[in-house]
Amino acid sequence: MTDTLLTDGASDEVPPTTRADWQSDQEVRWCPGCGDYSILTALQLLMPELGARREKTVFVSGIGCAARFPYYMNTYGMHSIHGRAPAIATGLALARPDLDVWVVGGDGDMLSIGGNHLIHALRRNIDINILLFNNQIYGLTKGQFSPTSEKGKITKSSPVGSCATPFNPVSVTHDMDRHHMQEMFRRSYEHPGTSMVEVYQNCNVFNDGAFETITKKAVRDDMLIPLRHGEPIRFGSEGQFGVARHDGGVELVEVADVGVEGLLVHDETRPDPSTAFALSRLAESPDRPTPIGVFRAVDRGEYAVAMNAQVDEARAARGKGDLHALLHSLPTWTV
Repeated sequence: MTDTLLTDGASDEVPPTTRADWQSDQEVRWCPGCGDYSILTALQLLMPELGARREKTVFVSGIGCAARFPYYMNTYGMHSIHGRAPAIATGLALARPDLDVWVVGGDGDMLSIGGNHLIHALRRNIDINILLFNNQIYGLTKGQFSPTSEKGKITKSSPVGSCATPFNPVSVTHDMDRHHMQEMFRRSYEHPGTSMVEVYQNCNVFNDGAFETITKKAVRDDMLIPLRHGEPIRFGSEGQFGVARHDGGVELVEVADVGVEGLLVHDETRPDPSTAFALSRLAESPDRPTPIGVFRAVDRGEYAVAMNAQVDEARAARGKGDLHALLHSLPTWTV
């Protein structure tokens, strides 16, 4: 990135920026028509509105098409190793809690080899923003089925159809709606602790149209279910459909049958995760009505704050540590 240093006594006022300030000098190299372009544009346009500093912003990625993201943001960044971006971002966020740390990866990178790291980043509640680009395919390696590919998917590595049940993390936004993407990215940025945004992203070369049955403009109103905190969950071109509770879970209903009062009112702050989980499983396949928005936003204590409090308490009781003395302390032995 362009060298920008903050000196002691520098003003806390964030200088205004534009999209151009967040664009690097690197040529963007994705396949023409790739959904990654729209995600990159949405984020570059949003960053000036967030009041973020480029010199305090870091993008960490793993391996895959999405992993080229740090090259195109005029910030600090690291193109790391396969599946390990959440782990590297965890260390960075713990050592430098003053930074805005973003993690970018695809469904193969994040949910296959990186699945364990993703789970524990979420468990610890590190203050990082995770953007998961889901195109239901391995794109960089030329079209093998991924952890999110639908059952029966025919690819180069599943010539008679995948027999594996797909992994369904959440369903939050999609690359055909810049405004919605930006709102989800904003909510991610503002949330204290770990946030994860799954973006339905089209791979027009190896899995074109994977989400078009729900994201095409002609069907979008009837197939996307917007989740708005404090409002009944209702959708459809005329608001004719909705979501209601059923047998401990949720189900799709027609408003004419249950009335508005019979619809589930969305509460993203509910401590019990069961309703959010049920909503995330409402779409049984890629061609079924799918909820999008914030499923759950709960404050439960950020890991770095708790860990640094422990460090401060230990220093107050024992004084500043001596690494050299620790390395040469007992027990030691000679081989």
